[in-house]
Amino acid sequence: MADRLFPPSRAEALRRLAHFAPKAGSAYAAGRNTDSGPDQQGAVSKLSPYLRYRLLTEQETVAEVLGRHSLTAAEKFVQEVLWRTYWKGWLEMRPEIWSRYLAGRDTDRERFHDTHALADAEAGRTGIEGFDDWARELVTTGYLHNHARMWFASIWIFTLRLPWTLGADFFLRHLIDADPASNTLSWRWVAGLQTAGKTYLATADNIARYTNGRFAPKGLAKNAPPLTEPPIPAPTPLSAHPVWDKRAPSLLLVTHEDLHPESLFPVGSRFSNALIINDHTLLWGEGARQFVSTAVTDTAARLASRFKCGVEITNTLDPETLIAAARAAGTRQILTADTPIGPVAEVLSSSEPVLAREGISLVRVRRPWDSAFWPHAKRGFFAFKEQMPHLLRAGGLL
Repeated sequence: MADRLFPPSRAEALRRLAHFAPKAGSAYAAGRNTDSGPDQQGAVSKLSPYLRYRLLTEQETVAEVLGRHSLTAAEKFVQEVLWRTYWKGWLEMRPEIWSRYLAGRDTDRERFHDTHALADAEAGRTGIEGFDDWARELVTTGYLHNHARMWFASIWIFTLRLPWTLGADFFLRHLIDADPASNTLSWRWVAGLQTAGKTYLATADNIARYTNGRFAPKGLAKNAPPLTEPPIPAPTPLSAHPVWDKRAPSLLLVTHEDLHPESLFPVGSRFSNALIINDHTLLWGEGARQFVSTAVTDTAARLASRFKCGVEITNTLDPETLIAAARAAGTRQILTADTPIGPVAEVLSSSEPVLAREGISLVRVRRPWDSAFWPHAKRGFFAFKEQMPHLLRAGGLL
C-alpha cells in the first residue's frame, strides 16, 4: 500500500510538487492541522518521503512555492519545510543527543517489562479511539498526518505511560519519511525534553475538532508533566567545508540520504563511475526499505544519463566495498553528499580512516542549503525562523 501512496520516483515527486504549489498559501495555512483520514488528500502536501530522501530538495520545493506565493502567504508551508532543516542542523551540532536516544531506547527495551501494554499500543489494541486507528494506519501505510503524530506521541507518553524512546522507535520502524533528527527531536519536544519543561498534551476536544469529528477519545491524561534528563550539551561547531581535487576523476557515492546528486554536482563533473548504496541495514522499517529500493533504481537511470558514467547498485556500505569500487573506477577520490547524523554518517565516519590508509579520500560535500541554515539552529526554532527571510533572500529565493 505504501508504494501506491508514495510512488518512489523523482518524476512523481515533481508532479506532486507542481500539483500542490498553487495551494501552498492560504489553503494550506487554513487546513494544515486537519487530519481528514488516510483516504483523504486534505491540505497537506504529502511530500515528506520525497524530501526525506531528497528526491526533492528543500531548495527547489521552496523555490516552486515562492514562485507562486509571497513569503507572507506561504510562510506556514515554508516553515514546515524548514522545521526538517532546523532539526537536522540542531542535532548535527549536538550528536550526543542521538547517542543518548539510542542508549535510552536500548535500556528501555531491556527494562520495560509491561510487554503486553507495549504490544497493544503498537497493534492498536488500547481501546483509545483515534490512537488505535493511527497505530494501524501507520503500520499499513507508512505515514501519519503531522498533527496525528503529535496526538499519538502525547497519548503514548502521558496517557499510556510508555517510554518515549520506544514510541520514537515504533515511528522509526514504520514511517517511510522517518529520519533521526525530525523523529527523535519531535518526540523529545512532546515529552518536554527538547524545550525543557514544555510538553504537548493531546485533548479530546482538539482531536475532535481537527479530525472533523471522526474521533473523540475518552480517558486521556489531563496533564503532561515534563520528563527530565541531564542538561542538553552546548552546540559544537559544524565541520569545515571540504576541499577536493576537482580536476581528478572521482567515484560518485550515493546513499539514501541524498538521492538527487545531480543538483549538488554540476554537469561535467568528472565521475569515473557512480556507486549507489541500497543497504537495508541502514534503514529501520520495511516501508522505507521498499521506497528506497525503487527510488535507487530511479536514481541510477538519472545518473547514467546526467553524468555519462557507469552506475552500480550495491547492497552493502562498508570500507571494503568502497575500496573495491574506487579501485575499479581507477580513482583515489570518492565524492558523496554530506550525510546528517544517523546510521549512514556513522558508517562513513568509521570508513574514512580505513580508506585513508589505502590512499583513498572520502569527501562529503555539504549542500549550500544546509551550509546556510544549519549554523542558525543553535537555539530554538523561533530564533531560527527570524533568520528565514534573510537566508531565503541570500539564496535567491526572494
